[in-house]
Amino acid sequence: MQVITSHINADFDTLASMLAAKKLYPDAVLAFPGSLEKNLRDFFEKSTFHLFEVEKIKNIKLDDITRLILVDIRQAARIGKFAEILKKPGLDIHIYDHHPKSPDDIRGSVEETPAYGATTTILVHIIKEKAIPLNPEEATVLMLGIYEDTGSLVFSSTTVKDYEAAAFLLSKGANLNIVSDMITKELTAEQVSLLNDLLQSAATYSIDGIDVVIVEASADKYMGDIAVLAHRLKDIENINCLFALVSMENRVHLVARSRIKEVNAGEIAHMLGGGGHPTAASATLKDITLIQAKERLIAVLKNKIIPQRFARDIMSSPPIILSESTSINNAKDIFLRYGINAAPVVKNDKVLGVITRQVAEKAIYHGLEDVSVKEYMSTEFEAVSPAAPITEVQDAIIGHHQRLLPVIDKGKIAGIISRTDLLRLLQEELKIEPYSAEEAPLKRHKTITRLMEDRLPEKVVDILRNAGNVAEELGYKAYVVGGFVRDLILNYENLDVDIVIEGDGITFANAFAKKFGCRVKSHERFGTAIIVFPDGFKIDIATARLEYYEKPGALPTVELSSLKLDLYRRDFTINTLAAALNPKNFGALIDFFGAQRDIKEKAIKILHNLSFVEDPTRVLRAIRFAERYGFAISKHTQNLIKNAVKLNLLQKISGERFLNELRAVLEEENFLHAIRRVKEFDLIKFVHPDIRLDSAETALMERARDVLAWYQLLYAEEKAESWLVLFLALTDQLKDGDFREAAKRLGIAGRHRMDALTARANAVKALNIMQMKKVLKPSEVYNLLKPLPMENVLYIMAKTKLDDTKKAISNFITHLKECKTLLHGDDLKRLGVPEGPIYSKILNILLEKRLDEKIKTKADEEEMVKEILGKQLRITKENS
Repeated sequence: MQVITSHINADFDTLASMLAAKKLYPDAVLAFPGSLEKNLRDFFEKSTFHLFEVEKIKNIKLDDITRLILVDIRQAARIGKFAEILKKPGLDIHIYDHHPKSPDDIRGSVEETPAYGATTTILVHIIKEKAIPLNPEEATVLMLGIYEDTGSLVFSSTTVKDYEAAAFLLSKGANLNIVSDMITKELTAEQVSLLNDLLQSAATYSIDGIDVVIVEASADKYMGDIAVLAHRLKDIENINCLFALVSMENRVHLVARSRIKEVNAGEIAHMLGGGGHPTAASATLKDITLIQAKERLIAVLKNKIIPQRFARDIMSSPPIILSESTSINNAKDIFLRYGINAAPVVKNDKVLGVITRQVAEKAIYHGLEDVSVKEYMSTEFEAVSPAAPITEVQDAIIGHHQRLLPVIDKGKIAGIISRTDLLRLLQEELKIEPYSAEEAPLKRHKTITRLMEDRLPEKVVDILRNAGNVAEELGYKAYVVGGFVRDLILNYENLDVDIVIEGDGITFANAFAKKFGCRVKSHERFGTAIIVFPDGFKIDIATARLEYYEKPGALPTVELSSLKLDLYRRDFTINTLAAALNPKNFGALIDFFGAQRDIKEKAIKILHNLSFVEDPTRVLRAIRFAERYGFAISKHTQNLIKNAVKLNLLQKISGERFLNELRAVLEEENFLHAIRRVKEFDLIKFVHPDIRLDSAETALMERARDVLAWYQLLYAEEKAESWLVLFLALTDQLKDGDFREAAKRLGIAGRHRMDALTARANAVKALNIMQMKKVLKPSEVYNLLKPLPMENVLYIMAKTKLDDTKKAISNFITHLKECKTLLHGDDLKRLGVPEGPIYSKILNILLEKRLDEKIKTKADEEEMVKEILGKQLRITKENS
């Protein structure tokens, strides 16, 4: 027996979801686990629709249920008696729900749980995919479900998918007049009275700097549609965060609404036994008074509201400091090296003053470069403690026109806050935008724990949690950073885990390895390590470090730093995201440089103006990321790329470094667009100036892409390096001497790759023979192509435009290449062939005959050997 059910206090989304599920499971029985909302009861009483055959739960034998289909719910506490069979052996559970994931969720063999505005939306898209017919009455009920849960498609939790589902239902004849009549009901006299009681009780609580409005009331008897009253109240008073508590009979009903990212209504309701979304949620508290319910709510709010931040949360630590004896000239070099505009002057960890880059430059202009900074530092300055609220930081920096604010802990410098740090924070705090389910990954205060759990293998999540625990034990801070976090948010698969440690990365790696039975490969100079797990999985560990470059294109010099400075050394803003791993704030997203904004705007932006000067290979990386993610390179970044090309900076780096980035470009799925951008920015000349990348060469690369796709589908035992095939296509127009020159400059290494490069001329020669000769025996094709590395074979397969030649090469790859004789040396010996060079000669003859299908069986080969021996014997007799 199959049963479709949902949560108690069912609403229109519940009803619509159950009806939609019935379309997917036509043999299933519909059953509500408990009471219905008033508007839903009215619908059943007044509706002329005859779509529903709902079985009462008392008529269902729970033991007969073999499959339970849950819609709009996945929590056992809210499905009534059906919870009793959840642990029944063999029970198959299918779940369709749009609510956020919770630790105590029911698990099923089928789980469709995207964060749309309504569960009905999920099912409508499946119905559309499967082309299941809907009549106008069914479409109208499904539309009711979507309209109720999305506030007629205007709630901030509404997604594009909800609009698409509504449009589909409209095309199937959904009646919006009926939808409007059912959704927009006038309040009854009792509801108006209750709404007034709620208004009169409104009280604002400031919790961690966030204003929360709590309203409360009591009713003599049960009254439905409390959510409607809460929504009216929120609109009337323009409340950003509302919690309504209504006592009815022996229960207190909670309705929560939130427009601000600091208050997650769903999470708070979940802590009280309910659930919902970040913007809208509800809960029912049994056997508790209104006062007790309010106390519990306030306790949960204090625990769950994202707190006000303090100086310690935005300071850079350890700070870059100057000793009192540092000369003005050396101070200028330090400002330039680290890209900072001010620094504290310190003696024995005590701050004596602050000096700015402008002061140092003016002092040098006046010939004072050898004077110590102590002579010209500002000794009147504001400082704050790590526990200072942001308002105090703001007053110190803005109110006192101070460029840099020291953070002092117990008389010693603990960190610094720059004007830029404060402005960036204030800019984000001013953007109090409504929460949007689709934009959730892009909010500053977001924790990405749920993304980790949903999108990463369980093993990787465990590794990240374990890393945080080990860091906590050592007194360190651990963060997963860079491309791993970027791709997690963008929903691209990427299991290259990079962890940065504020502490000693190598000490951390050794401690982790000891605890979990791993191996460690460390690099003392850079403070980095690789942890290798028993199954071969690897994670990279780095000590938070700052890199600076002695000259353009040089390898970086490394020093210890804070996470912020570590991220600042990276190439583009989108790669500067980090997520905390320590247990207390596991998954907290950290964004110092506006990476979330640039991801949202789909922009590739450089971090600072000298980035391409310090590492010119970033030019190719910008193109690669832009094409991979469909992002646009910002205008300013494009200008800096053009400037790097104009200054010939890519000639100053080693060929190996350029090749690494070029290879990465060629390994991209969308490499053709990337190569066109490489040409557009005039970068192709750094491979070789004679490469034109004209239409013919581009067409060759397209054919090479298609050939590689074909070869990959063969799942051949012999693997081919795709990038090398594409490199051969890219350099096709170069003469042999120019090709060797390009390969030498790029430092292409490895025996197999060198063989492929060396065989280029032979491959082209083989192709020419095949194209000129109208008819080629299979053995001739074999002898031409067998000596060539597979990369060369695929290259000439792409290069030829003749179908017959392409078919011959295809036949070689799929059939001829692995052709072997059935007889071996031992067989020849058994047949009386004297040992010697004749073995090789005979086996080659046999292979040629087999390739040309002159012989097929082992007996054929033995007969051929006897024939060869007989002929050899006759020749010997004639010569004697």
